Amino acid sequence: MIIPSLRKYMKSILTSNLSLEEGVMLITEDCSLALQNKTPEKLDDPGSFVLSCQIGGTIFKRCLCDLGSSVNLMPYTVAKRLGITSFRPTKIQLVFADRSVRRPIGIVSDVQVMIGKCFIPADFVVLELDQEPRDPLILGRPFLATAGAIIDVKGGKIDLHLGDLVMKFQIDKTLEKPTIDGFSFLVDNLSEVSEGVYEELIMDDPLEVALTRVEKEGGYFSREARDIAKSLDNAETYKNLVAYVGLEEEVMGTNASRDASKPSKEPWSELSAPKVELKELPVGLRYAFLGPNNTYPVIINSNLSNVETALLLCELRKHRKALGYTLEDITGISPELCMHRIHLEDESKSSIEHQRRLNPNLKDVVKKEIMKLLEAGVIYPISDSTWVSPVHVVPKKGGVTVIRNENEELIPTRTITGHRMCIDYRKLNAATRKDHFPLPFIDQMLERLANHPYYCFLDGYSGFFQIPIHPDDQEKTTFTCPYGTFAYRRMPFGLCNAPATFQRCMMSIFTDYIEDIMEVFMDDFSVYGTSFDVCLSNLSKVLKRCEEKHLVLNWEKCHFMVRDGIVLGHRISERGIEVDKAKIEVMVNLEPPKNVKGVRSFLGHAGFYRRFIKDFSKIARPLTQLLCKEVAFEFSGECLAAFKKIKEALISAPIVQSPDWELPFEIMCDASDYAVGAVLGQRKEKKLHVIYYASRTLDEAQCNYATTEKELLAIVFAFEKFRSYLVGSKVIVHTDHAALKYLLSKKDAKPRLIRWILLLQEFDLKIIDRKGAENGVADHLSRMRIEESIPIDDSLPEETVYAVSAVPMSRKETPPKATTERRNAFGAPWYRHIANYLAADIEPPNFYGYKKKKFLKDIRFYFWDEPYLYKKCQDGLFRKCVPEEEIAGILHGCHGSAYAGHFATFKTVSKVLQAGFWWPTMFKDAQAFISRCDACQRMGNISKRNEMPQNFILEVEVFDVWGIDFMGPFPTSFGDQYILVAVDYVSKWVEAIAAPTNDSSVVIKMFKSIIFPRFGVPRVVISDGGSHFINRIFANLLKKYGVRHKVASPYHPQTSGQVEISNRELKSILQKTTGKK
Repeated sequence: MIIPSLRKYMKSILTSNLSLEEGVMLITEDCSLALQNKTPEKLDDPGSFVLSCQIGGTIFKRCLCDLGSSVNLMPYTVAKRLGITSFRPTKIQLVFADRSVRRPIGIVSDVQVMIGKCFIPADFVVLELDQEPRDPLILGRPFLATAGAIIDVKGGKIDLHLGDLVMKFQIDKTLEKPTIDGFSFLVDNLSEVSEGVYEELIMDDPLEVALTRVEKEGGYFSREARDIAKSLDNAETYKNLVAYVGLEEEVMGTNASRDASKPSKEPWSELSAPKVELKELPVGLRYAFLGPNNTYPVIINSNLSNVETALLLCELRKHRKALGYTLEDITGISPELCMHRIHLEDESKSSIEHQRRLNPNLKDVVKKEIMKLLEAGVIYPISDSTWVSPVHVVPKKGGVTVIRNENEELIPTRTITGHRMCIDYRKLNAATRKDHFPLPFIDQMLERLANHPYYCFLDGYSGFFQIPIHPDDQEKTTFTCPYGTFAYRRMPFGLCNAPATFQRCMMSIFTDYIEDIMEVFMDDFSVYGTSFDVCLSNLSKVLKRCEEKHLVLNWEKCHFMVRDGIVLGHRISERGIEVDKAKIEVMVNLEPPKNVKGVRSFLGHAGFYRRFIKDFSKIARPLTQLLCKEVAFEFSGECLAAFKKIKEALISAPIVQSPDWELPFEIMCDASDYAVGAVLGQRKEKKLHVIYYASRTLDEAQCNYATTEKELLAIVFAFEKFRSYLVGSKVIVHTDHAALKYLLSKKDAKPRLIRWILLLQEFDLKIIDRKGAENGVADHLSRMRIEESIPIDDSLPEETVYAVSAVPMSRKETPPKATTERRNAFGAPWYRHIANYLAADIEPPNFYGYKKKKFLKDIRFYFWDEPYLYKKCQDGLFRKCVPEEEIAGILHGCHGSAYAGHFATFKTVSKVLQAGFWWPTMFKDAQAFISRCDACQRMGNISKRNEMPQNFILEVEVFDVWGIDFMGPFPTSFGDQYILVAVDYVSKWVEAIAAPTNDSSVVIKMFKSIIFPRFGVPRVVISDGGSHFINRIFANLLKKYGVRHKVASPYHPQTSGQVEISNRELKSILQKTTGKK
């Protein structure tokens, strides 16, 4: 190599531009030695330099002295043999001569190394090696400098100068090479030398630069490298590859840090890892570990892929301070952010209570808790407080544990794992001024959480302990125990305003995340996302915020990237909101209550899930009556039936859905004699999904309302209950009371009805009349439950017992010929092709052309719910499709049974539809069935030949005009001979009662017990001139309530024509039912 300053001279010589002259000049001694070949003789390697030393009671005969090592090195096995277990953490990394990088376990400071008769202090870096070498200790440059070592390599001597003392050691010529197999000893601190050699590691390959992310000041080395790096960052395959490589390194234990300047993995040290108990987890969860050798566990979804698992663990490792494993991990939220205050009421008196007796077991619990809190700095001793409260020990539940129930089903639950020390702050709380900061509505929070594919359920580690108490209020938290009196520096459990303070703190920390990526209820945090990547990104934001605000999470109660989980007693998943099986399992195993307290406890627990139970108030009415004052406790059979029915309803509780605010809401309302109920739902893809069930019991006054008032009360109750859902949305109300459709436009209704109608004016609602049976079918579709078996009724409700006799084939009521031919021809139901197509996508034969087009057009109106097929009819309701063998029984029940009435074809088909059944040839089969009905053919219709024409009285108000008349006498049945009939002229509603006589007392009973309380006071009553209607008692009753009495002229039925029509229909039904004229 030519020295740069001499280049121009060499160039001149070569180009002959510089002339040469002969002469004599003096040269230096160095040049003279080179020219005269007086250089020293080359020698061989004298071998390694080792010393014999002693540490404690252990003698090390061979300790390698290495000037190439920047540290003193000690294997981990030697440290353990010396009894050294605690190490000072370090950020350095060691690079060996073979360029391999190793991370040490820690540093042992001030180790006294005895050489000869002198003790030399030294700091050793402890490194874990596969096997202990023959020369176990390396004495590097720090030790040699401390000992004042002078090494004579040629003479094979080491001199140690310690003050005035000089020790000389002769090195044995037979020493060998370094004795740790597989290692070349050039040890240096990578962190210190990396900056010095960084500029020399210049890579010219742009792809290598982009892959290794080696940067210089101002960016990557070239524009080409920047473009390649940008493309790699946007490539999904590259991301997965990087994640998978990280996972492999984690599993194999070879994950070494590539960046010595990043301390992200330093906190996950195996030596400082806490000892935790790994319990059995429910199906779908498993443990993963953030540290080496199965340390620092976390609970994750067991169904995650390798790439997803690696990405999740990589994200969690970035946030060590957010995960807590022991109480020492809690650093506390900054007092500037939140601090708990205890403001007392004016003129409140202090309270000093004495300690309570504890048995030895509970006393030991208190002692351990006191020691733990003292070590963590949560409490401190105090002796002069004016407020002293006693301790109280209660059972404590741990993390999720799997247990088996009686049916051998795995149920996740939180079992009692020990006891917790609490403080009885009741007297302090009574004197504290209350903080009314609101908590979130549980149902609204659950609805926002539901219907997401991924969740991360987080829980604060001893959440209250993370909030400091104002110094002026700490003495008020003083408690007494067998070991002294102590006060809290952090907020304890039991203070009345602690939940409000904690919720306010959490709201301030996560205010920009709540209702967007997470939900917060006290120390329960639920993070959600529409995909894995979105949920992981949201989790990263939350964990970063936790670290910024020094909020620590409990690893044992945190579940990451799960598909479902328990939130506030409910199971949340992508399907919707369900009940918690663990809580239901406890309630199902309960015995019937023995006293009022047991009934109240059961109703309280069951009422927590009342939104899942239709008509909860109606079912629980026998039990709620036991809670009334001055009522004797008698757990009757009716109460036992209600108790069992509630437990069955909890077991089969449906999955409710969260609302879609873009769709209209639908409400189904109904009222009974003593309760009202409502169902809130939405129709998605032509199917009704339930959102909420609600019901309540009527009070004594409301039980006396008329039917119309009760039905409208049910609607008003539903709108009040679901107001937060319905305001600003379109609402469709389904009711089985047709009169309600006209009430909204009625001008002169009763004051109570007008008041309720005004309450509904702010809503955009539409009332649709639905029969009760149709509402039942809709409810069945929404809940998707299998019908329960009906118990056998051994009683005989009919008054006549008929003998069974053989009937000729020609007399049997069989399905029409067309139906029988269809069944015989195919041997399967008429809807077999539809069911096969919907259930298994099996196309029918000859599936082409016009048949295919018509089939695909018609099948849109069918819905398959195993094992039944339903059809959406023109009125928008789904009805069950009936096979051929069931048609005869349905027609008999809707036409020829004791309660059917033997009506004509149209009325019979209407009853079939009201019952929720459908088949294509309903009218044809009904007409054929009626033509074969023996009772209808024998009795026929009542002749109208001799009757006078009748005119209807047109009234616009429902239940304002009633017509009444007696029918009879009839053959005596259960002591009754007459029937009193009352009919409303507008709605055609008929009320009838059987009576032994036809006197005024029966009429008075009809109006007082039925007409007035159920339908209100009418305006007009129409009757004939019989003495049972024309008498002083009945006249005084009508006069008292302001009712006008109209009397029809004798032999002129036109005045009360509606009553005569009703009488004729009743008479026809009785004739066909009894078979007598």
